Amino acid sequence: MARTLINLPKSAKPGDTITIKTLISHPMETGFRPGADGRILPRNIVTHFVCRFEDEEIFRVELFPASAANPYLTFTWIATRSGRFSFTWRGDGGFDQTESAAITVA
Repeated sequence: MARTLINLPKSAKPGDTITIKTLISHPMETGFRPGADGRILPRNIVTHFVCRFEDEEIFRVELFPASAANPYLTFTWIATRSGRFSFTWRGDGGFDQTESAAITVA
């Protein structure tokens, strides 16, 4: 399991634009680099990230081998109602990790 950091405000007023920041610490390998035995190491990267708010997709990104070792993503959302965000990272080798965070809009 990779370590994640999620940063968003715990509360907001209706209509506020909030910034959501995420980071995942993941052992990245591009798939182009030789290992100690001279063979190419298998690719191991985070390939997809999806953020949902109450099961509605609000942000999606596809990542490629040139992405950073620990992908840091930031995006904004307009606060409309209270609820729960879910953040899902998927990658090579069946990697799949989901975290969640809540916000109160009042």
